Amino acid sequence: MPRPLSLTLESRSGPSRREVVVDAAVIAGWTGRDPDAVEKHIKELEALGVKRPATTPIFYRVAAARLTTSDMIEAVGESSGGEVEFVLLQHEGRLWVGAGSDHTDREVEKCGVTVSKQLCDKPIGSVFWSYDEVAPHWDELILRAHLIEAGKRSLYQEGRVSAMMHPQALLDKYSNTGLRDGTAMFCGTLAARGGVRPTPELSFELEDPVLGRKIAHGYRVQILPILG
Repeated sequence: MPRPLSLTLESRSGPSRREVVVDAAVIAGWTGRDPDAVEKHIKELEALGVKRPATTPIFYRVAAARLTTSDMIEAVGESSGGEVEFVLLQHEGRLWVGAGSDHTDREVEKCGVTVSKQLCDKPIGSVFWSYDEVAPHWDELILRAHLIEAGKRSLYQEGRVSAMMHPQALLDKYSNTGLRDGTAMFCGTLAARGGVRPTPELSFELEDPVLGRKIAHGYRVQILPILG
């Protein structure tokens, strides 16, 4: 049984601190709205040895216990990296939206994407907004991530969520009944500035410029040795 996550659920009625049990986690991949851009990225990754996905979008399942609000995760070797995504959460009959990092082992990804997803914890911010309150201006929301390289903080990803499929369109692709209660779904990411690479320290955020607020979280990776 996954451990409850201590989350703050924010709505018009105010913030509410909850112990939320997530018992199903989904990583949606290849969710770009522009099919030509998706195909271009697939070919780029094929050139690096990453196998073409069976479908687009595709929905990888990972252990719900991989979700964490911690500011530190452990990963084997130095090849893992994160990427900012918006995260949908179905809880008590209501849809919520937050931010997370689909941290992935990039070397294992060349052998099998599904396995690479499962190998790493998935950090999420502890705040989630009511989806109903951002739906009217959804495409205005902004995803952003920074990494630390050589002791310097630099912009890694930035762009509007409009680069990815709209949540309702994505959920329709996933299931004709939507998300069941206790499910969290990572919903796709943006191109990385300077290319995808390991991220030993990453901070990420989801910004709502219309309502003037942000969900922000950061974490570092404790590297575990590869001994054979």
